[in-house]
Amino acid sequence: MPKIDIDAIPAKTMTIYPAPFAALTEGRAKRALGNAGGLARFGVNLTRLAPGAISSLKHWHENEDEFVFILEGEATLVENDTETQLSAGEAATFKAGNDVAHQLLNRSACDVVYLEVGSRAEEEHAHYPDHDLDYRRDATGHHFTRKDGTPY
Repeated sequence: MPKIDIDAIPAKTMTIYPAPFAALTEGRAKRALGNAGGLARFGVNLTRLAPGAISSLKHWHENEDEFVFILEGEATLVENDTETQLSAGEAATFKAGNDVAHQLLNRSACDVVYLEVGSRAEEEHAHYPDHDLDYRRDATGHHFTRKDGTPY
């Protein structure tokens, strides 16, 4: 596999979250390194959070493991109601099926840059305890509903 030209990979700022949640991730930009390299079993993103930005809504996965490694800056890791500072050179992991909801916040005045790695389970169910949001992915695609099952 040839070297990946990271600068040639477009930074995506859009999200798959439905309105009214999509705007909450403004200030986040991801470069899909794993996709650029043709990876199928796990994803790798180079993500940049501007000051005040969040990585995602606080969530946990039933079937997918996640790993983050801070390259630049200082992020606040929120796990349920606990906060931990992560600086450059530090990492955190999130095991599938562990119902500890997590997200990264950038409360600093500088960008935070990190690698995020996640498994790509064929089917996934993610939970968002702070929002009326439920996510499922299967062979037919991504599906967001309210917690009672009604679609957005």
